[in-house]
This record gives sequence, structure tokens and C-alpha cells, in this order.
Amino acid sequence: MAYEIDSSKCEQCIDKPCLQACPVDAVHEVPPDKHIEIDDKCFGCVLCREACPFDAIKMETTLAEAVRENVPNINPKLCRRCGACVNACRTGAIQLISSGREEAHSVIDEEKCVKCGYCSRVCPTEAIKYGEILPRSVAGGKGVVVNEKQCIGCMTCTRVCPSKGAINVGKISKLPYINPAYCARCEECMDVCPSTAIRYSSRKKAYEKFGKIKTMEIVSELLEKETKKLARDAGKVDNILNKISRDVSFEHTEDEFEIDITDKLKDEIRAAMDGALEIEDIKDVIESTVPKRNIAVVEESCIGCGACIGTCPVEAIELEMPSPVHVGEECIYCGKCVETCPFGSIVLKEEYYDTHDNKIFFVRKNLEGPRTGEIAIDSETCQLCGVCVNKCPKDAMSIEEGKVVVDTEKCIVCDTCEVTCPVGAVKLKAP
Repeated sequence: MAYEIDSSKCEQCIDKPCLQACPVDAVHEVPPDKHIEIDDKCFGCVLCREACPFDAIKMETTLAEAVRENVPNINPKLCRRCGACVNACRTGAIQLISSGREEAHSVIDEEKCVKCGYCSRVCPTEAIKYGEILPRSVAGGKGVVVNEKQCIGCMTCTRVCPSKGAINVGKISKLPYINPAYCARCEECMDVCPSTAIRYSSRKKAYEKFGKIKTMEIVSELLEKETKKLARDAGKVDNILNKISRDVSFEHTEDEFEIDITDKLKDEIRAAMDGALEIEDIKDVIESTVPKRNIAVVEESCIGCGACIGTCPVEAIELEMPSPVHVGEECIYCGKCVETCPFGSIVLKEEYYDTHDNKIFFVRKNLEGPRTGEIAIDSETCQLCGVCVNKCPKDAMSIEEGKVVVDTEKCIVCDTCEVTCPVGAVKLKAP
């Protein structure tokens, strides 16, 4: 790595953000003139260069070749032709062959092999030997994960990983994440991570974390319309959910109910998409669907007293003849008018999908008044787009120091922010 610092530009800078940006304390002010120098601890993450407001730091970095193990060796005498390694190989580099002079056994195509070591871990007879990775591998049940809050985005882990496809970079977060199915658990990424953001976790949690990130990546691809197939699938899923919502809502006249629609949803998916998607694949999408809300005035009992008008935070209610009062489209369904009405003449209903016990439910319920709970922001998912801030009817949300902040004194828990958030980063948590 080579760098050059323009001291004339550097002298204009008072705050020196490059000092705080360096994760390994490799950037220093040198007296007496306090010019900036970079020492040999620098590993080329270029964060100082990006932080410099005067473009005073010029830095050229050359990526080292990825660390690779040798192609694993297969002992034909130990190989039992079970096919475990063939099924486990993500690149199709392993095949079963028979030369006629010896029994069938597995062979590895060196051109296709990415040296991830996955075949060696699944082999039941230890017929596959893999240099250094096997002795350093951890016992089954462990997985390697990236802590996004600690990760500084230097991408050093992606450069040293010997397993192709194990470490990917998120399109949304712009940070690396690990696919447990490809990870060889060689610990190379742990050794080089300057912020200690990479650690072991349980295999189950590692897969859950990967699944959540991957789901968000898929949703991002849908929104960006990067592929026609994904866009078609998203449209089909949306149509299926809307159809089931209409059918179930029409079939039930009860004020409140919860019904299991798992089998119905499976049938609709298979019919519309040839079984290409399972419920597990769209569970996160189902959970993020926006509730359908409806508010109505029971004219038979409403006397037009106007108590609801004064309590509406968005002035959506007005007197209108011949009906006593009218609720306009500005309504945010906060439930304050329902609580205030002395005659119970305002009815607020909510219909939505819910998931628990690995099943999907369609729920209808009456809201008897304002919601209770608190608004929580998922900082890892939030894109700071400001939609929730702009839509909040009470100006209770703001963006401060790179995150969305909720003023609990102003917040009326109307849930408008959750409904309008384009990435599902806002959630109403029940008390």
C-alpha cells in the first residue's frame, strides 16, 4: 500500500476526522506542525481517505491473493461411495467414477474446487483429508457470524476467505455476511478482522441470521426489479395474499376472529407458482404485510355531539348532514375517537396476517381505543430515508446523529410509521 498526504490541504482541517475513522489507530498527528502520518499498522481499509473532507489523503491499495488450501485428497480405499461429498459440493467439483481396475470412488475436479473443505466435514469415513482446515475446524453445531454493529466495512474478511460464496456483501447494509452452508470455519476471517466483529454462534442462530439477511436481499432485488422472475413472483404472492384476505373477510361476519389459513395459502401458492415457493420462503414477507384498517360511524346511535371532532389529532372528522359525523380520508386510525365517543358509535376494525407456531393466521379484531406500546426502530434495517419522519402526524420522529429517534411525549402510537416504512424497520412493540 502507498499513500500521499497533501499537508497544505490538511492544515485547513480543524476536526481531523481521519484520526477517529481509523479502526487500528494507524493515523497520527505529528508535532510540532501536527501534520498527519500513517504507520505500518495500516491494513488498507481506506476509511481515513473517505473521512477526509478536503480530499487530502491519496491512497493506492493492492489486494492480496486470497488464502487457499490445497485441493483435498480422497483415499479410494476408505471411500464407501455413499455420495455425501457429491451432494455437499456446491460447485459440482466431485463425481463418482470407476476405472474398471478399482472400485468406484469419488474424485475432485481441481478446476472447479474452491477448497472450502465442506466435503471433508461431511465424509463419514474420513476418506477426505484437507490440509490445515480440518484440525482447526470446530465441532458440529457451531457457525461463524458477523456482528454488523461492530463491523467497520473494511472487507478484509472477503479477501482472505478460502471458500468461494461463504462471505457475501449485502446490497442493503453494504456489510459482509456469512453463508453457513459454504463456510469452512477455518477462522481466517476471525484472525484478520480488525474490529473483532466475527465470532462463533450456534449453527441454528447462524442460519436464522443468514436467512433474515437473505430475505431482505431478495426484497431489495424485488424493489429494484433486477430480475423479471423475482418481480413476477412478488406480484403473484401479493395477489395471493390479497385474494385470501378478500375471501376470508367475506366469509366471516364476526366482529373478531383468528383463523388458520396455512393450508389455504400453500394450495394457492402451488396453484399459482407451480410449488416454486414454500411458506417458509415468504414468512418474513407475510409478517411485514400492512394491516387493513376500516373505520365506520354507526349512524343509528350517533347523535352528532362532536366529542370525537375535538380529539382527532389530524382533524379528519367533521359534522356532515344528513349523517351526524363523517370520517375523512385523512384518518390515521389512531383510535382516539373510538375511546372518546360516549355512545360507542365509532367502530374501528383491523385485519392482518400473523405467524406463530410455524403457521399463518388471518386475524380480525376491534380496536377499542388508542394502541398501547412503544415504537422500536431496527437500526440495522433502517435506511434513514425519512419516510416515517415525514408521515408522522404529530412530528414525534426525527433523524439525529445518524438514526431515527422517537419523542415518546409527542407519540400517540398511531402506527402510521410502521405502516409507511418501506423496509419494515419500524415495529410497534406491545407493552
